[in-house]
Amino acid sequence: MVLKCVAIDDEPLALQLIKTYADRIPTIQLKETFEDGISAIEYLNKNQIDLLFLDINMPDITGIELANALINKPLIIFTTAYKQFAYEGFQLEAVDYLLKPIQFESFSKAVQKAVSYKSFKDRLPTSDDKAFIYVHSEYRLVKIKLSEIEFIESMEDYIKIHAGADKPILSLMTLKRILEMLPASLFVRIHRSYVINIIKIKSIQHKKVQMETITLPIGDSYASHFLSTIR
Repeated sequence: MVLKCVAIDDEPLALQLIKTYADRIPTIQLKETFEDGISAIEYLNKNQIDLLFLDINMPDITGIELANALINKPLIIFTTAYKQFAYEGFQLEAVDYLLKPIQFESFSKAVQKAVSYKSFKDRLPTSDDKAFIYVHSEYRLVKIKLSEIEFIESMEDYIKIHAGADKPILSLMTLKRILEMLPASLFVRIHRSYVINIIKIKSIQHKKVQMETITLPIGDSYASHFLSTIR
């Protein structure tokens, strides 16, 4: 994956530094640079860009104002010499915030965050994708929204589907069978007894996954595949 990028900064030397750093990272392609925000807005509203390096403190229009003026917001990494702007930047759900003078290590880490986020976002189902499944439970065919499933638990011959605030749904099938019905980009097996929805992950630590309502173990034989799926 290569992200198409634009950099906006009223300082030519700052733009040159970003260009130098961008040339060293194969996962991004710097398409354009702008020293004034007004020209940049016109370009960004006409072209599909994945990532924007955006200075906050500019004379004609601030980076915050520019971001709010965009029709289709790309991922944003704010760059500035002033720490006091960090809070405003994160309120706009920026991927990262780089304080000048920008070091290559910080720049590279911020780019990796953006690449990981874009990759994850691209795996999410769109409104046109199948958003639910049907399973047999207690002599009924039950419709379950994929977005509501937190995890699925194996109970020998049955599975228990934990979805929403309602009680778990029991169905006579195996974890292997239910996995065949679910999008592999969102659901992954982490243990011989558990399949999880990666959207519901809160944190991962010490071979355990903290979900929204429960902490689940990661089996040794499933760890490698699980970690490669979420990266």
